[in-house]
Amino acid sequence: VQLQASGGGLVQAGGSLRLSCAASGRTFSSYAVGWFRQAPGKEREFVGAISSSGSIITYYADSVKGRFTISRDNAKNTVYLQMNSLKPEDTAVYYCAARWGPYRMSVEGYDYWGQGTLVTVSS
Repeated sequence: VQLQASGGGLVQAGGSLRLSCAASGRTFSSYAVGWFRQAPGKEREFVGAISSSGSIITYYADSVKGRFTISRDNAKNTVYLQMNSLKPEDTAVYYCAARWGPYRMSVEGYDYWGQGTLVTVSS
């Protein structure tokens, strides 16, 4: 599976952005997808995840719960991260990652990674 994240940019605090994670492969619906972010000088951290198709389950880090929403469109082989009410502390490079089977919350739990897209939130 090859992943490509896009949609990052510069936004003011309180604004919104939608990131996309486009995947290759016919069986993408069988992969769970996680979103992570890495701010300068910090470790990569879990943002949220969506299960593989079937009974869709999403899970979010406390820091983004209620503001961020993950969805997937398997017909387009794409997973989205809708980010609302953005804060300066959301500034980071955002990565999507995929794994076969259930979602995980750890970086080590994913086998495939996109290249990252930069989100900058100004105050």
